[in-house]
Amino acid sequence: MRRYRWIIAISIAVFLLTVPAGLVWGSAAPEIKAPSAVLIEAHTGKILCQKNPHQRRAPASVTKVVTLLVAMDAVRDGKVEWDDQVTASEAAWEMGGSEIWLEPGEKMSFKEMLVAIAVGSANDACVAVAEHIAGSEKAFVELMNGKAKELGLKNTMFVNVHGLPAKGHYTSAYDMSVFCREAARYPEFLELTNIKHYKLRKGKTQLDNTNKLLWYYDGSDGFKTGWTTEANYCLASTVKRNELRLICCVFGIPEVGGHFKESMSLFDWGFANYTFKRLLKPGEVVGEAPVGKGALDHVAAVAPQGAGVLTPKGDDKKVRTEVKLLPSIDAPVSKGDIVGELRIIVDGKTSEKVTLEAQRDVPRGSFWRQLKKGFSSLAG
Repeated sequence: MRRYRWIIAISIAVFLLTVPAGLVWGSAAPEIKAPSAVLIEAHTGKILCQKNPHQRRAPASVTKVVTLLVAMDAVRDGKVEWDDQVTASEAAWEMGGSEIWLEPGEKMSFKEMLVAIAVGSANDACVAVAEHIAGSEKAFVELMNGKAKELGLKNTMFVNVHGLPAKGHYTSAYDMSVFCREAARYPEFLELTNIKHYKLRKGKTQLDNTNKLLWYYDGSDGFKTGWTTEANYCLASTVKRNELRLICCVFGIPEVGGHFKESMSLFDWGFANYTFKRLLKPGEVVGEAPVGKGALDHVAAVAPQGAGVLTPKGDDKKVRTEVKLLPSIDAPVSKGDIVGELRIIVDGKTSEKVTLEAQRDVPRGSFWRQLKKGFSSLAG
């Protein structure tokens, strides 16, 4: 009997040592067949399930997530407007692969060019947008790589804006999930990548989104597919149900439709096992911090992005919050100044600390106001 126990123990040890690296244990994560994949929660960025998440892979047209993200940054920063007219160059016209057949000199609004990229995966529109924003595709690629550096990503290098095969053009499932998390902060990004059909040129050009999850997976609302013979089938996708948004990136699947099947399997597992508890809405007031020498005696403390916590299903009742405000802040106070923190406590342990900021400016109080307050405190 003792001998058999040793055999069983050795068998278990061998099994554990041969499990694919990166799978998250605890609630029976699904087997990941993709060469590289990751599932994260969008609010916290927490990795829920993974396999070879940092492996460098050719991303094919999933590259366009970053092309669109940099374009969104340009809109935010006032470098371009949605109704700008973008003129197609010969470089854009010469592009192959997926395209909207731009002619040299053809003009289209910046927004419609982005729709062509998000829905039609148009390589020529990618080049036209890149040239409009940065002057050349090469300069725009530098912005894309700069974005990767800004986000602290180590396994990404772009050579072009569209994802056609090129030496030294790569990213990883994890890096792409971080790009996607940033992209999901833009409502306009999700609006673009959630479009199923679109007609350009007054109905003459029909665009059909290749992300089939939009049709048959509840809560799916964005991101991008990709395929080349080098990259195989790739998909960066997102699904939101109630307060929980998940992001999934899978790369290198050889089977037709396998990128959809794999992503749905990971999403199914994620939604079955996790919940997101919203604790504060963006900008919600959680208290008042005392202000010294100001035109006001207090300033409202808010969490600009809101706050929430990811927990396994059933554990959300173990969550509580604790507000810690600074004892006093001397005026002048500027909107956005740090005035304290919100501690999210799960099962008795601090899970996260959220910075609380001043809701408004509080200028320095007048000499007479301060003098009056001084007399009041003495009288009290």
